[in-house]
Amino acid sequence: MRHQQSGAQLRKRPRLHAALAAAVALAAALGSCRAPHDVTYFSGLDSGSRTEIAAARDITVRPDDRVSIVVTSKDPQLASLFNLPVVAQRVGQPGVETSTGRSSNEVASYVVDSYGDIQFPVLGTLHIGGMRRAEVAEYIRGELTGRNLIKDPVVVVDFLNHGVSVLGEVTRPGRVVFDRDRFTLLDALAGAGDLTIQGKRTDVLVLRQEDGRETAYRVDLTDGEGTMRSPAYYLQQDDVVYVSPNDVRKRQTTANGSTPLTPSFWISIASLLTTVAVLIWK
Repeated sequence: MRHQQSGAQLRKRPRLHAALAAAVALAAALGSCRAPHDVTYFSGLDSGSRTEIAAARDITVRPDDRVSIVVTSKDPQLASLFNLPVVAQRVGQPGVETSTGRSSNEVASYVVDSYGDIQFPVLGTLHIGGMRRAEVAEYIRGELTGRNLIKDPVVVVDFLNHGVSVLGEVTRPGRVVFDRDRFTLLDALAGAGDLTIQGKRTDVLVLRQEDGRETAYRVDLTDGEGTMRSPAYYLQQDDVVYVSPNDVRKRQTTANGSTPLTPSFWISIASLLTTVAVLIWK
């Protein structure tokens, strides 16, 4: 009888081992063939479809902004009176060196104070807070002509320190600078090198300071219409964009990266069962 049981056990072992090996292979195959989800941008947007975009928000001047304002006219010497020293040399005598020894291409800037004001040559204190770039240029041009200081002024205004911070699962996290009147969330992500494959496209957070408060917006990039209608579609200077890590990335922060949701977990279980079965059937 003992010999009969031993023979039966020997016949069962190959079948058991084969079944367990098949289970391990199946677990590995299921894990490797699982298709990723939520990685496609703008789902639901078909060719030729039209989508309403959130109301355009132009960048406006805020306290602590740095702006370049250059005044030119047919009379360079007259125009130089209304430019900061570095700019005055560049406009009146192109190609010369400044007194600091740096190139005349350097642009002096105005720093907007906490009241939204700047100190402008000859004109004195000017309130430009809340204005768009074109409005600042028109305002200064009106002051110059209205006071009969210059008949034909050309005023060019540029933003110098505008940018947003892009953090999280992007290729190049950091500050993305811009000098446009309008800057979108997509522009910022493109400037940061796009999301990594571990970035959660359904959960992009935009933080914005408004009226002394921090406002949070969440954007689902896989929803094309929702993205373009979001109040965060047009960014403002100093916004913070944070891309959350997806579940795979989060699991990589554990000690061995194995949880009940990962193929490695099931492979480990199958290997353990194989070992136990071998020991039992010896």
